[in-house]
Amino acid sequence: MASLDSHMTQSDLFTWSMEQDPSLRSTIVSVLLLDTEPDWNRLLCMIDRGTRAVPRFRHRLVSVPFGLAPPRWTLDPDFDLSWHVRHFDVAAPADLSSVLEFARTEAMAAFDPARPLWRFTVLSGLAGGKSAVVLKVHHSLTDGLGGIQIAGEILDFDRAGTERAQIPETVHANGRGVLGDIVAWNWTVGAELVRGGLSIVLPALRRTVTEPVAAIKDGAALAGSLLRLAYPITSTLSPLMTERTLGRKLTVLDVPLDALRHGAHLAGCTVNDAFLAGVLIGLRAYHDRHGAKVDQLRVAMPISLRRAADPIGGNRITLARFAVPVDKAAALDLIHALDATVEGWKHEPAIPFSNAVAATFNRLPVGLLTEMFKHVDFVASDVRGSPVDLYLAGAKVDRIYPFGPTTGTAFNITLISHVATCCIGINFDIGAVPDPEVLTDCIATGFRTVADLDADPPDR
Repeated sequence: MASLDSHMTQSDLFTWSMEQDPSLRSTIVSVLLLDTEPDWNRLLCMIDRGTRAVPRFRHRLVSVPFGLAPPRWTLDPDFDLSWHVRHFDVAAPADLSSVLEFARTEAMAAFDPARPLWRFTVLSGLAGGKSAVVLKVHHSLTDGLGGIQIAGEILDFDRAGTERAQIPETVHANGRGVLGDIVAWNWTVGAELVRGGLSIVLPALRRTVTEPVAAIKDGAALAGSLLRLAYPITSTLSPLMTERTLGRKLTVLDVPLDALRHGAHLAGCTVNDAFLAGVLIGLRAYHDRHGAKVDQLRVAMPISLRRAADPIGGNRITLARFAVPVDKAAALDLIHALDATVEGWKHEPAIPFSNAVAATFNRLPVGLLTEMFKHVDFVASDVRGSPVDLYLAGAKVDRIYPFGPTTGTAFNITLISHVATCCIGINFDIGAVPDPEVLTDCIATGFRTVADLDADPPDR
């Protein structure tokens, strides 16, 4: 019987289909700043081992005729590590802006669909003998948490390195042929649906008999939740960030982790709430600077579906799209409002059914769906990184800046904690935000506002 993991998930297929519009590409770019040059041969060995530990990095997608099943992950018979791992010298004077410019072009360029969907580039020649790494990967290979897991197979805790067991190359043979594979996948899906349906329907029937009122309320709540998850969005809430183009600009921010923790602690909320509050305070200032009034904005935020038994890597998130307040003047009030909203969405009854919702969307014409993505204002995500120093083939990792895909929004802002610093990467659509440096400064001010929260403000 075919494994469902041998094919794209319905959620990944949905985003893959949306890429018929280039502005909706699901490309993740990460920038690592290193204190020296990594040992090249050692680096190649580590990455080669990493692709064995996470075999998806040696697989390419093969379409199934007539769309009778999602594209299948198959071992690339021509896999060539040297094509995926490159080493360039950056022209002098090389600095962070040079690295971000290279990363910007990587973020905008499409993948070669005939090869595995990733690329790893070392950039040498930075001032002081430093270097950088730009990793480009398609979102179907991993999400933020999966990326941290994959990093554990490549990065070390000291310069000397970590002894790791060798991993033999796995070979995935499929002798069923195309027709047999289609039948096997659909049979597996059908069996999963029957098992899943029985696990839901039988308890529901029992509850209908024993607690009929509660059962009806739960059914209505699930129906409403599914509607909220799939509801089409036809207009942006921002009156300012409305254009959508293929142009991109990358900027970065460093925020002390303790500063966001301080704000979150005083508010009795999470670091994620403090992070989102800083972004919204900055967005309010940005709209004010342009003479535009905004009360609410719509954010897309990933919610993890990852389970302890899931393999390393893989994209195991769903995107929740919801409105958040911008017009609350007091930062503490804003953080509390965000905490209630985000927690509510994390526990929406429909979240576990997001893959089924995507499967329904996959039956509709792509052109009907692409526009709904372009009316979300921005994407915000944060990932807990390493609390200790990390090394790559003998080079210390000073910073890790993540740049998530805009997927049709005005910008994507992603935070990853690294030791004592929140490394924040912002990927702008320059049609929506033609002055990205201005918005970056506004968001930096928003983070300072959250960090400077007083335990006993005068107005409380």
